[in-house]
Amino acid sequence: MSVKNEVNLTGVKQSQGVWLVKVPKYLSQQWDKAAEKGEVGKLTIGKKQGKTEVCFSLTEELTALGGVEESDASLRAPKDHALTMHAVGGQTLAVFSQSNADGISLEGMVVHRAECKPVVTDNYMKLKRVQVRESIKPQRMSQQLEKAITTIFKPVANHSFNVEYTKKKKTDGKMVRAERQVVLDMLFAAFERHQYYNIKNLVEITKQPVSYLKEIIREIGTYVSKGPHKNTWELKPEYQHYQSGEEKEKEEEELSN
Repeated sequence: MSVKNEVNLTGVKQSQGVWLVKVPKYLSQQWDKAAEKGEVGKLTIGKKQGKTEVCFSLTEELTALGGVEESDASLRAPKDHALTMHAVGGQTLAVFSQSNADGISLEGMVVHRAECKPVVTDNYMKLKRVQVRESIKPQRMSQQLEKAITTIFKPVANHSFNVEYTKKKKTDGKMVRAERQVVLDMLFAAFERHQYYNIKNLVEITKQPVSYLKEIIREIGTYVSKGPHKNTWELKPEYQHYQSGEEKEKEEEELSN
């Protein structure tokens, strides 16, 4: 399949040069409403105090605005416009067109640049106010549903992990840090009763926040990571006072004699 890449240049010979004009959005929208090859307005070129003056006048039919939320039915698009001319500035600019029949065609070279501005009137200021109101309208609006939608995920008032976090935060928040020595005394007293504790049991005994309790217990305790007492804490050897099985039997024998 061959692709036609040739550019039709026949229009350049007939063209006297084209103007590149920047126009307001409303003006291009009104031009789109015009019938094909219909008249959209008149361009007047004259002299004023020795300077070239270019004006554009929109046809009366195209000044009627449609789809504008305004109570005043007299609101219309500005009719008179002034063109501010600019130099091309040494640039090479061209205008191309594309169609299914002729492909890409060069319509002409840009010889003038201009900016089309409306003559400021009360009607034009009213139009600008309407455009500003339209631009600040939210793109998305909330809508109340009459019945629940079951085809997609239903919203959850509060996820389970949020509930658990909030509960834990409230529990820890109620715990007031005690003096370090007071906490140590409570820990030593607990380990006199039992050799092994998990952190949950120690929190219940001391009523201290988990992070604060772990900070203290690391000074006197060792974490058991394996064996029958896995995931518990015990005192470091230098703090232990437990008797071995042989020592305990010997002591009981001496007491019996």
